[in-house]
Amino acid sequence: MLSDEEQLKLDPEKIYFSMDELTLDTEDGPKTLKLGAWINFDPVRIHKMIVREKVLHVDEFEVLNPLVSKLRRADPQYYKRFMGLKLVIDYPGYGTGIVAKIPFENDPVGFYKWWRKGKHEDKVYLSPANQVKLFQKVYMMDPKMILKRDLEIIK
Repeated sequence: MLSDEEQLKLDPEKIYFSMDELTLDTEDGPKTLKLGAWINFDPVRIHKMIVREKVLHVDEFEVLNPLVSKLRRADPQYYKRFMGLKLVIDYPGYGTGIVAKIPFENDPVGFYKWWRKGKHEDKVYLSPANQVKLFQKVYMMDPKMILKRDLEIIK
């Protein structure tokens, strides 16, 4: 049996699978669950530990893929921010969903019209860096198209 102190430590060398147990602090004190259960219990926290903090290493197919699927339902806003331009969107001219990065890169003016002027900012999260990149491309290609508030950002 592991002591409480040993249970709380994440093993940075270990690749965790869904059946591996993990002890994390919660509002009710330390809690030990299988990683698969943690994905259901607190998917955003587990995702941040893997992607942002890089303190939890997991098997991609057994843990990360189901986790990303859970995130979409558990916290749609967090999911959109994380996915950014990798998000699949319904974009005019394409029969089925398309990865947002494709029109962003290949048709910046059309993407800008759809995203900003078509009021679809809630559909795709653009980081500040990607916003600047988009606004600069649109300004170079069609300066009359860009809104004053976006022009202010790139000046």
